[in-house]
Amino acid sequence: MIPKKFNLFLNHKISEFKNVIDVDSDKSISIRSFIIGSISQNKSFVKNVLESDDVISTIDCLKKLGVQIKRVKPKSYIIFGKGPGSLYAKKNDTLNFGNSGTLARLLTGVLSTTPGIEIKMRGDKSLNKRSMKKLIEAMSKFGASFLPKYKFNFPVKLISSEMPVGIKYSAGVSAQLKSAVILAGLNSTGYTSIIEKNKSRDHTEKMLLHNKHAIKIKDKKKKLIKVIGKKTLKPISINVPNDPSSAAFFSALTLLNKNSSLRIKNVGLNPTRTGFYQLLKKQGADIKFKNLKKKNSELRGDIIVKSCNLKPIKASKSFYTNMTDEYPILFIMAALTKGISIFKGIGDLVNKESNRIVEMQNILSQINVKSKFSKGELKIFGQGMINASNKIIKVPDLSDHRLCMSSFILALLTGANAMINNFETVFTSSPSFLKIMKNNFKVKFEIKK
Repeated sequence: MIPKKFNLFLNHKISEFKNVIDVDSDKSISIRSFIIGSISQNKSFVKNVLESDDVISTIDCLKKLGVQIKRVKPKSYIIFGKGPGSLYAKKNDTLNFGNSGTLARLLTGVLSTTPGIEIKMRGDKSLNKRSMKKLIEAMSKFGASFLPKYKFNFPVKLISSEMPVGIKYSAGVSAQLKSAVILAGLNSTGYTSIIEKNKSRDHTEKMLLHNKHAIKIKDKKKKLIKVIGKKTLKPISINVPNDPSSAAFFSALTLLNKNSSLRIKNVGLNPTRTGFYQLLKKQGADIKFKNLKKKNSELRGDIIVKSCNLKPIKASKSFYTNMTDEYPILFIMAALTKGISIFKGIGDLVNKESNRIVEMQNILSQINVKSKFSKGELKIFGQGMINASNKIIKVPDLSDHRLCMSSFILALLTGANAMINNFETVFTSSPSFLKIMKNNFKVKFEIKK
């Protein structure tokens, strides 16, 4: 039995493989399904749910806010929604978001315009360090208050707006902030208008598309989202696709490992989530999408990956919104590809679960890969595939699932010894990661409390 908290030790170089796998379900869609189902009318049904720590935190928070949620079988749930504005909480009660920035931002959006809410909000030590300034500023425009004043990270106390009115909002790179504004607008009087210059993840909008009386979208040069508040929302029925971000780690392993191939089944292929694959195709990666189909307005299909020789990665700023989560594993790929790789417009990575730029630089330096970060641009001086069997990769407790998995892949490809602290944080997004590695790739590792 795997302990709740553990460190992982790895000394295993991957051999060639030909494999077919399922990865974990999509975290972003799973979390949104429960939140939107909770403010929709009547019964909503969600299948193939990611039963990870972040999603469990979502369910726990919603139950605390009076939502009835029933698990009918593994990965399948019924949500008994009562419409926008129906959530309630005991005065000065506490919501714990755990490690989930998605949950924190989206639920704050819902609660900010739900009258009568006066609640404390916090996360784990990693989430509590992350700036929520943009979120707090946006929700304040709806009339919500946060205490103490001028404090922009958790824990904080939220006092909701008693008479919320729609706002005009210019969206940046964060899909979570955009979603928070949409959700706040659904229970506000009048219209909430959102202009999006650079398209970010659009799962929230797609999940609400069947409510044309409540949300309208014009998508030309600039994307305009118009939310009509105080409308009843129809229930949802969703079968969650598998997670393209989780698939990225196994894709990277395959591309860089000689004589290997992999099929990853039923992966979400929403164009706002496939930047990782589109970028690598430009660098010569052998990646194909097969069995494409659309379900619940979301494109999905199989990803087929074969090992190949890659060119150095050149990622312009335009890629950022469509592959935010994949940068750590891309840095690993850059380190093991001969030549200089350049990543532009990635300054926001300093405010993820950890400072992903500094921490990844530290990890790469342990196998003597040099890098340079300046003015939002990272250069990695890749050495090609190296034998690092005489090196030790030490990853401190960063509470960052993407860095833990990236370091694991780096060790597998180079043969380095890896000591990764608090590896359990991977379960926030990919509870099956180790199981897949053990059962499908025959990887041996050791876990210790």
